[in-house]
Amino acid sequence: MTRSETDAGTPTLYLLWHDPAAAPEGPLDLHLDFGGDAHPLADGLWLVRSDLTRSKLYHRIKGQLPQGAALACAPLDDTPEGWPKFKGMAPGALAWLRAGADGG
Repeated sequence: MTRSETDAGTPTLYLLWHDPAAAPEGPLDLHLDFGGDAHPLADGLWLVRSDLTRSKLYHRIKGQLPQGAALACAPLDDTPEGWPKFKGMAPGALAWLRAGADGG
């Protein structure tokens, strides 16, 4: 089953990573205007909730990075059991995950 670009259903949680050395000078546009939300974990590492498909999100971020820059975009199960375990990341990530899961 494929999702449309802006599926009106529940957003998907993604783990997004790009080579921090390849980041644009300005802030990375995570295309949150599509009803999404994001929280940084570390340089180049983000949790993103988006209505975009994995492919659309990947290609929109790829277009902002220099050609050949390393990039990964992986969907996660947006439940406490599916969230990544992490330590030493940017503050507020767990609270951000919980707020989104509760719809807040």
